[in-house]
Amino acid sequence: MAAGQELTPTSYIGHHLTNRTVSLGDSPFWTLHLDTFMTSLVLGVIGFGLLWWVVRGATAGVPNKRQAFVEMLIEFVDDQVKGIFHGNRAFVGPLALTVFVWVLLMNAMDFIPVDLAAAFTSNVLQQHEWKPVPTSDINTTFALALSVWLLMLFYNVKVKGIVGWTHELFCTPFGGNPLLWVFNFLFNLVEYISKPLSHSLRLYGNIYAGEIIFMLLWMWAATGLVGSLFGGVLALGWAIFHILIVVLQAYIFMMLTAVYMAMAHESH
Repeated sequence: MAAGQELTPTSYIGHHLTNRTVSLGDSPFWTLHLDTFMTSLVLGVIGFGLLWWVVRGATAGVPNKRQAFVEMLIEFVDDQVKGIFHGNRAFVGPLALTVFVWVLLMNAMDFIPVDLAAAFTSNVLQQHEWKPVPTSDINTTFALALSVWLLMLFYNVKVKGIVGWTHELFCTPFGGNPLLWVFNFLFNLVEYISKPLSHSLRLYGNIYAGEIIFMLLWMWAATGLVGSLFGGVLALGWAIFHILIVVLQAYIFMMLTAVYMAMAHESH
């Protein structure tokens, strides 16, 4: 914050929720959120680098703690996918694992105190504005949801063929009567449009709201003895509850990904 500027809840929250942007063109559309991109990239490299390192050194004997944890994680994701997707899981299983681990790591950045993250980025990265939670940026969640949506469209065409998928769009769910083709198409169009929106906004809304609540509670804890007592206790309780939200939202995002892939592979 600038020297001498009055600190208010609005300015404090606004400062910590401002992205570090880099313009890539004249249009506002070509604006890169550098903090979101770099944090997501680093978390992806760290998370999947560790998984690759553990799996590469896996043995057939008694596993060590790292190997046992990774095996439990892979088996958990595979079991969840198995209950939804009944075909060959050679692609869907790794996709679900990738989504779950990456989203979980990005969500978990919410546990780092915003002031600590701001001090690190200012002193080490020399960046004044740096938003450390990628999934509190709608661009991240929408990009992930849109990627899953495009994969769903691809497998709809690949599995059913362009003719089969077109037939499904116009002849389901109300039947193949030509009088119902328009209603079927409009119904399916709304469904297809709503999938990436709900997929992205659910994750974004929960993480963004959780981050704001964290900041409000810590601001209350800095108002005096009573504020420190109640604000600190509530912040601790919210942090414990937020662990569930962070894991649950990653799980829901993974499950919806598996559901959309299963829908693309199955015919009515």
